[in-house]
Amino acid sequence: MFDNLSDKLDKALHVLKGHGQITEINVAETLKEVRRALLDADVNFKIAKEFTNRVKEKALGQNVLSSLKPGQLMVKIVKDELTELMGGDAEELDLTGSPSVILMSGLQGSGKTTFSGKLANFLKNKKTRKPLLVACDVYRPAAIDQLHVVGEQIGVEVFSDRGNNDPVAIAKAGVQHAKSDGFNVVIIDTAGRLAVDEQMMTEIANIHKAITPQETLFVVDSMTGQDAVNTAKAFNDVLNFDGVILTKLDGDTRGGAAISIKSVVNKPIKFIGTGEKMEAIDVFYPARMADRILGMGDVVSLVERAQEQFDEEQARQIQKKIAKNRFGFDDFLSQIQQIKKMGNMKDLMGMIPGVGKAMKGLDIDDDAFKHIEAMIHSMTPDERANPSKLNASRKKRIAAGSGRSIQEVNQLLKQFQQMSKMMKMMQGGGGKKMMQMMQNMR
Repeated sequence: MFDNLSDKLDKALHVLKGHGQITEINVAETLKEVRRALLDADVNFKIAKEFTNRVKEKALGQNVLSSLKPGQLMVKIVKDELTELMGGDAEELDLTGSPSVILMSGLQGSGKTTFSGKLANFLKNKKTRKPLLVACDVYRPAAIDQLHVVGEQIGVEVFSDRGNNDPVAIAKAGVQHAKSDGFNVVIIDTAGRLAVDEQMMTEIANIHKAITPQETLFVVDSMTGQDAVNTAKAFNDVLNFDGVILTKLDGDTRGGAAISIKSVVNKPIKFIGTGEKMEAIDVFYPARMADRILGMGDVVSLVERAQEQFDEEQARQIQKKIAKNRFGFDDFLSQIQQIKKMGNMKDLMGMIPGVGKAMKGLDIDDDAFKHIEAMIHSMTPDERANPSKLNASRKKRIAAGSGRSIQEVNQLLKQFQQMSKMMKMMQGGGGKKMMQMMQNMR
């Protein structure tokens, strides 16, 4: 996400990162390039101009010209202003109702139904809530079927009434069902249209009035750029919604919607969709997003994702095995499974400072581990437990069984040995050395 914008901002700020003399003229030149980068990312011209004016004011007010590290100071100012432009602080959902009612709105094709499922999954697994999904799209039978499929996939009940063509009545019945059956969150998926029209707006306004939701969320496809911002404004004028959901942020998006939507409708972005899986949902943190846009990575989110998949008992068992020199390929495989659960590989790599830039243009497949898994699965249980037994004939058999070459099997063994050494180093108090090595690599 934001690859083009990150690249252009980096080039714009590069002028001030050198040791040359910094003048008011090249600060202005840099900000002209920053404005151009924002416009290319489909940010509204007025917002881009106001943004660079604020950065210039702060930059000259903080004596960038006389600073020892003007480039770094300028990057910090741009980062702070980007954070502010995207909303400042992360905003939580209001879950105070009994049940809490969340109304989903948006155009057809914005990913509303899928995101309703993702949100239900998020609330169930991370907020220990008992959500109910309610299907109120009476115009598209496939939408009701889709919601039922999503509900089954994540283990969340779906309320629908196929014989009823009144979405207001279905929404009210869904909330009543939630009250009587012990659900504490209701997520109402409404109909979308291909464009904003009067009938659609009247209908969703009637649903809103009938159920008085704690949260009304506007779901928008971030790939539509400036159109997304204009649509958000039209919906907000009618619904006065509470927050924005940006979907498909993992696509080839220019990022203009994420940067300027808060400024136009004065409503926070609450969540972002970053992939097709039901787990591909993130709380929107403006400061972390600003870091990523400026190529600084997002270590906090990476650590949070790792902690979510971290199994303490399994970690203790692995620790014991390392201490006894019994760390095997089954353990290696379990580590891979945990990494895979953390999400899209390219997205994860982009969270590591400096790595996102280095990987620009590289296509990292989500199945990046499948060859490794195939080779491990071609080993016998005894070989997985005792990698030292892997002689030439066994390697040949593993290569044939997994459809890989002997060189790839050797490469896997080398990677495994390096990982084992690294883990022993961490065990033996070499953690500080490891941290120093990693910091030197940045």
